[in-house]
Amino acid sequence: MSSPLSPEEIEALARRRASAKLGWYVHAVAFVLVNAALFAMSRYAFGTRPWSVYPLLGWGLGLGLHGVSVFLLGSGSGLRERMVQREREALQRAQAQKQDPQRHNRP
Repeated sequence: MSSPLSPEEIEALARRRASAKLGWYVHAVAFVLVNAALFAMSRYAFGTRPWSVYPLLGWGLGLGLHGVSVFLLGSGSGLRERMVQREREALQRAQAQKQDPQRHNRP
């Protein structure tokens, strides 16, 4: 198990996670506003082809990946913390085997 976090560590982690989420929300608002303007220009100002779909798809992929990094893989997320814990335990087992190989090879 991991050691409990100090109040300072909890505060720092909470601030980091809140900042990451706020950054994603700002990104999402910019995405909606800019793509709405591009759609309007595509539809009413610059030709009849729906060219605004291309920036929408590219930027949408970026926004989706940004969301994954913030909400699923970001610092303090449940998935990331479980993966870090598994890796930590595996490294500790490997280190213990190196220090006392006889103990781990007994039947």
